[in-house]
Amino acid sequence: MRKLGMVVLFVVGSLLSAAAQQSGGKAEVFGGYQYARPDGGPNLNGWNFAATGNFNKNFGITGDLSGTYGGGGSMYTFMVGPKLTANLPAVKPFVHVLFGGVRLGPSGFTTTAFGTMLGGGFDVGHGHLAWRVVQADWLILRSGGFTDKTNARVSTGLVVRF
Repeated sequence: MRKLGMVVLFVVGSLLSAAAQQSGGKAEVFGGYQYARPDGGPNLNGWNFAATGNFNKNFGITGDLSGTYGGGGSMYTFMVGPKLTANLPAVKPFVHVLFGGVRLGPSGFTTTAFGTMLGGGFDVGHGHLAWRVVQADWLILRSGGFTDKTNARVSTGLVVRF
């Protein structure tokens, strides 16, 4: 698990570095609150962190990490994937597809699954600081031949652009 997390961080760092070199330093960092609802599970509250390296004004690569807790259990996600943004003057809607891992379960009985997140949202503000009003994601989990398609998460928080 730790090795996979390190690989994800290395890939995200490399992509952000490449994007910064190609686009003159255009990157953004998001941090905020997250609510998640796994299929048949408890309501989970926690944090969400994402960093995006933008190759141009509409396309970037995002690395996303999150952790949520509740009902005696937890869910951690670590994902990476492409992000498309419509750069309007004050509102920046976006969509993304993220791939990676999900670690979930009650304390002592965790399992790690392959995850795919399909979602998007919009940021309000221009310049170096914005508010991610909402980011909503549909989370698909695959583990041991089983696919679970009814998981959701919603995030909000601050975006800092460089």
